[in-house]
Amino acid sequence: MTGRRQVLLGGAGLIALAGAGMASRRVLLDREPPQPAPIDAQGRALWSNWAGNEHAYPAARAAPATEAELAALLPRATGPIRPVGSGHSFTALVPTEGTLLSIDRLQGLVSHDAEATTATVRAGTRLSALGALLAGIGQEMPNLPDINKQTLAGAMATGTHGTGKGMAALHGEVLAMRLVLPDGKIAECSRDQQADLFHAARVGLGAFGVLSEVTLQNRPLQRVKKVVSLVDTEQLLHEWPGLAERHRNAEFLILPFTGKSALITHDETSEPVSPRGPDQDADTLMELKRLRDLFEFTPRIRRQAAQAAMADIPPEVAVDESWKLLSNERPVRFKEMEYHVPIDQQVDALREVLARIERGASDVFFPIEARIIAADDAWLSPFYQRECGSIAVHAWYKDDHDWMFNLVEPVLREANGRPHWGKLHSLGAAELKALYPMYSEAARVRRLVDPAGRMMNPFLRRVFGDG
Repeated sequence: MTGRRQVLLGGAGLIALAGAGMASRRVLLDREPPQPAPIDAQGRALWSNWAGNEHAYPAARAAPATEAELAALLPRATGPIRPVGSGHSFTALVPTEGTLLSIDRLQGLVSHDAEATTATVRAGTRLSALGALLAGIGQEMPNLPDINKQTLAGAMATGTHGTGKGMAALHGEVLAMRLVLPDGKIAECSRDQQADLFHAARVGLGAFGVLSEVTLQNRPLQRVKKVVSLVDTEQLLHEWPGLAERHRNAEFLILPFTGKSALITHDETSEPVSPRGPDQDADTLMELKRLRDLFEFTPRIRRQAAQAAMADIPPEVAVDESWKLLSNERPVRFKEMEYHVPIDQQVDALREVLARIERGASDVFFPIEARIIAADDAWLSPFYQRECGSIAVHAWYKDDHDWMFNLVEPVLREANGRPHWGKLHSLGAAELKALYPMYSEAARVRRLVDPAGRMMNPFLRRVFGDG
């Protein structure tokens, strides 16, 4: 995922390296993956996630337009009831043979408090729309994730985050929320009201009910300067702790088999607006793919060609309101694994992940993404009482991703990493209980609000150890 940066490989220069037919072995491998039938034998329509690695044929679909409609629907809906946002999770959180429940119609700003810099919004609001809504009242979310297509509810449910020293994930800035429980009752939750449910369901995997409204602690709208620089990977790894301290938002992307990384920083500024240019991420990724296709089995030449193509690329700079620069379009589909390790183990784990990929996964061309996230107090948050460094690896949606489990996941588990709930991992209840100090309490609360397990699909039963 090469977002927030200009094209790193000059197209003409790289194509000149190709020669006729050098990448022909990839023709068959680049075919579209087999597609599930659009309609199953029972006449049920297909649902699939964005990456195409998960699908289902729900018996019923619902899209309530109001909280009252949602409350009336839940007690009589066919289970398992699974809420769905944008389908950007790579795990099997959504698939169900019961009711697929869209919250897309629960959108918009409900109210705000200018003095306290808070806003209450409907939980189905997409992050891409939320930035503009908040800017209209002079507010911004302190941090945003890489992709802006998620619903607010979906982003919270999976622990979605951005990056920055002292910057919490999205759920860390939630003051209160309204949750429609499986029996149709509406729970108003905060640290002072139904506190156990608030702490358990803020990162709730859609297992406690369905969010209808969320109150956010925001900040005054700010202008930031984004700088994207291409640097040597080893130098960046050495300097990373200091860089993270010096910038409001900082992250980097290691480009495997190149020796290079893209460092991305955002800092508040009063400089005049200089908008970001056209999104070139798709072009960048396809250039990295062509480099892989040409030199997959000659890593030395692959590195040399990459470094020649990347020489003397100047930094990319943009100045604008932060919500316009922190998140990105992502037209190229991929599959992803991300773990969150203790911050003091991030660099060593990154070095080992990179070494394993470059030794044993020559088909990888997507970058390795590294970010930092502040501690919070949500019981199922990967950042519960722990500042973390995130490490994310990616595979093109057409490519095999077994290497994530075989090569990368053991490193991240050894570093005491906690998985991102919406991204690929192999853990079940026993392993998760050891990683999350409040896991048992969260599971207890879940059973209280949904004793019949009407929100539980097979994936969630694995996560919570239910059946």
